[in-house]
Formats: sequence, C-alpha cells, structure tokens
Amino acid sequence: MSRTALIVIDVQESFRVRPNWQLVNHPDIADRVNRLVRAARERDDLVVWVMHTEPGTGNAFDPAAGQVRLIEGLEPLPTEPVLTKTSHNAFTTTNLQQLLTQHGIREIVVSGIRTEQCCETTARVGSDLGYDVVFVTEATATMALAHWSIRDEATVEEVLADPRTLTAEQVTERTEYALAGRFATVRTLDELTGVPVAS
Repeated sequence: MSRTALIVIDVQESFRVRPNWQLVNHPDIADRVNRLVRAARERDDLVVWVMHTEPGTGNAFDPAAGQVRLIEGLEPLPTEPVLTKTSHNAFTTTNLQQLLTQHGIREIVVSGIRTEQCCETTARVGSDLGYDVVFVTEATATMALAHWSIRDEATVEEVLADPRTLTAEQVTERTEYALAGRFATVRTLDELTGVPVAS
C-alpha cells in the first residue's frame, strides 16, 4: 500500500470566473494537475480532491453560485475522496487528517490554486502535523498579487499599474523560498511524472 497522497486543492471554476484569472501564471493548471493525477494513480497513491467553499457569501465560492466544481477536464474516480473546506488549509475544516491516517499516509504531495495561499498553508500545516510534504510548484497556480492596502477594491488594471504589485512569478518564488527545506521539498512535474512539460 502506498504511503503517499496527492492533494489537489481548489482547482475549481470559482477562480476562472473572477476578473483576476487573466493574470494567472498557469492557465493550463488542469492539464498540469492531470499529469500528477495520472502518475499518482499509476503508483496506486491516494488522490484527494479538495474544494473551497464560502457558503452564504454570494461570491464565486458560494456553492449556490454553481462555480464550486472542478475545472473542466478533471475527473475524480469514484474511489477518490472529494472534500470541501472553509479554511485556507485543507486540514482544519475537513476530515483530511483522519482520512490520511486511515490510509497509512506519511507523505503528501501538494498541488492546486493558489500557490501562496491554500497550497502553501496546507503544506505548512501538513508539515506541522508530521507529514513529509512535497510541493509541486509547477502544478500550482496563482495570480499577480496587489499590495495589501488596495487588494480588495482594486481593478485588474490598477493591480497591474501599481509598482508595489508582485507578479505571479515573484509570488511563486517567495513561496518556494519560504517552504523549501523548512516545511516542504520542492519537486518538479518531470521528477514526479517522468514526462517533460510541453513548452
């Protein structure tokens, strides 16, 4: 029995309907995740799908809005758990830890949206819970990040015009700096799937 679980976090339509999706670094995130999923299934690893919900908010993460569903092209097997969370990390508001314990999991592989938010937070919590964490940055996605003082009300144009804005590449790099060697091991898609990324 495999002791590794692939955790696919928030790769859902909620993100694609928001204006800032045009700033995403990996619009092909579903293809990237599918590569990991195929490799995980071949190794008989556990695959766990996690989706973020914000019930009652009326936004794209409110289940009533109809966008809390996997991006087209992603299809869990009937045997693969699909969890919904209301916290940033995938553990606090789900039974993920119990599920991993039941399956004898020792290592988790983290992928999904957003790199520095739900993915990074899950990696940190997972590490604190004693799991070996692999962070596949290439199979995560994020967007340019506005300065905190304008983040909530800024338009995409204002975000891009502000010199304080971090590009998706800068956000990703800082995430790797913070996680590597402390909370996680950063690995590439090629390392985990043995198939080169299409350029």
